[in-house]
Amino acid sequence: MKWLTLISFVFLLSSARSRNLQRIARDADHKSPIAHRFNDLKEETFKAVAMITFAQYLQKCSYDGLSKLVTDVVDLAHKCVANEDAPDCAKSLPSVFLDEICKVEKLRDSYGDMADCCGKADPERNRCFLSFRVHHPDFIPPYQRPAADVICNEYKDHRVQLLGQFVYSVARRNPFLHAPAILGLAAEYENALKSCCLESDVGACLDAKATAIKERAKHIGVKQKHGCRILEKYGERVFQASKLARMSQKYPKAPFAELVKMVHEVKDVYKECCEGDMVECVDDWSEVLTSLCSKKDVFSSKIKPCCDLPAVEQTKCIMEADFDDKPDNLPSLVEKYVEDKEVCQHYEPNHDQFLSEFIYEYSRRHPESSTELIMRITKGYETLLEKCCKLDNPAACYGDAVVELNKHVKETEDVVKTNCELFSTHGEAEFLKGILTRYTKKMPQVSTDTLYEIGKKMTGVGSKCCSLPEQKRMSCAEHYLSMVIEEMCQRQQTTPINEQVTQCCNELYSYRRPCFTAMGVDTKYVPPPFDPMMFNFDEKMCTAPPAEREEEQLKLLINLIKRKPQMTDEQLTTITGAFNAMTDKCCKQADVNSCFGEE
Repeated sequence: MKWLTLISFVFLLSSARSRNLQRIARDADHKSPIAHRFNDLKEETFKAVAMITFAQYLQKCSYDGLSKLVTDVVDLAHKCVANEDAPDCAKSLPSVFLDEICKVEKLRDSYGDMADCCGKADPERNRCFLSFRVHHPDFIPPYQRPAADVICNEYKDHRVQLLGQFVYSVARRNPFLHAPAILGLAAEYENALKSCCLESDVGACLDAKATAIKERAKHIGVKQKHGCRILEKYGERVFQASKLARMSQKYPKAPFAELVKMVHEVKDVYKECCEGDMVECVDDWSEVLTSLCSKKDVFSSKIKPCCDLPAVEQTKCIMEADFDDKPDNLPSLVEKYVEDKEVCQHYEPNHDQFLSEFIYEYSRRHPESSTELIMRITKGYETLLEKCCKLDNPAACYGDAVVELNKHVKETEDVVKTNCELFSTHGEAEFLKGILTRYTKKMPQVSTDTLYEIGKKMTGVGSKCCSLPEQKRMSCAEHYLSMVIEEMCQRQQTTPINEQVTQCCNELYSYRRPCFTAMGVDTKYVPPPFDPMMFNFDEKMCTAPPAEREEEQLKLLINLIKRKPQMTDEQLTTITGAFNAMTDKCCKQADVNSCFGEE
């Protein structure tokens, strides 16, 4: 793929164009969307992003097969640049790409029912194709790194092809990862090759850096998929409220109007990325970065070093930059939002404007709060005003707002403090047992393997977040728990679990975590008939590697609780102790299986 040059990566987002991000106004000046974007991105970058687009839709296709589709789209772009009135030039970019996909011979042979999407009209056709993306594609074999000397020679002699293969490989394995992130990872990969190929132990260096890049790809992909879910399921209002809270915490000195404008721009670009429109996603994200860096003194001193970096490295730097320091002497919010007798007069003309300002003002004063907590506080305040502003004396009604809203703060602080104390006091293994015990009782209908997976993910949240400074723990914990809960709720849509889970998954986005936390034992659950295979003890309990033994024992714990979810902690401790004693005894015997059978 000779067209994929290094320039694609290093200068991808560097042009300092100033175009209107309002999509309708912006595109009104262009008869041909593909000609417009091709001129913006230039040929090399356009080709790279086209490959990402096709690789995420057609995850089973070969690199060479997709290269042919890319060539077809680029040929159309050239034609439209020469004559915007030429046939097919007025098509939207998603239609251009999907039309190419629908021309693929024997599409049904490789993708089955996905071929039926071609019979739908846009935009339904695109939504149909997106639904067939496979998050963890087991049909793609694990990446096998070539020998160290081979890959360094490949980089030296065929750098273009090597980077092209990397982009293709990452895109098809991570179908929800946005194109700007993939191009950023490609830049990281090239930097790794540059440095490692000079080391004495090239293989060890490359393996370490490749592992870090793979983890970053996975981490960013999960976060971006979650953002798309919020936008799709809860709508633009919730998505923008969450972004406004986070940006107000990160850039507390930025004026409200500038942050609101930035939030709207990020939402527009996110929407393009989530819909698979990666060409417009890359082009418009470059504008967001250009806009942010052109006003770096307005937003935050912390991002100044980021704006001096090569363009593809700016996003990672800006995302990871620390929160700016709060402005000095910010006045208390109580006077404006609680003590003021005219609050309802300010609220009534434009609810969203008033509440957006509340989010901004509260967030910039509370960098330690999670965005979910800030959204709960805002919703609680909105609910209170909706009630109070209908009364004859509204000020007397909302006068207790601080007391009411602080209940949300205390609940969240207590949950984080309690769980982090458990983690630090008892360690990761015992913390996992506690999670599995609680959540098996809450939803015993869930399969043993899935409960174990959920428990591991929640324990991972504890490990990651409880090691942070106290002021960063809440934001970290609620953010990652929200992603775990969203996964559970997606499964709930196709395979209903129980009434409690349904109720929590139907809650407002920011209220779901407290709902799951408060959820009790499912009292309506009736255990299935006893299955001896759920408690199958054999010599593997003694001979398997420690990690496998621990996993097997935890799954036995889950199955035990499934038999009797009402079991008290004391009863569970007694049974667990007896099991451990049995294991210790039998693993010392010559005939382990007979011992387990007798016990």
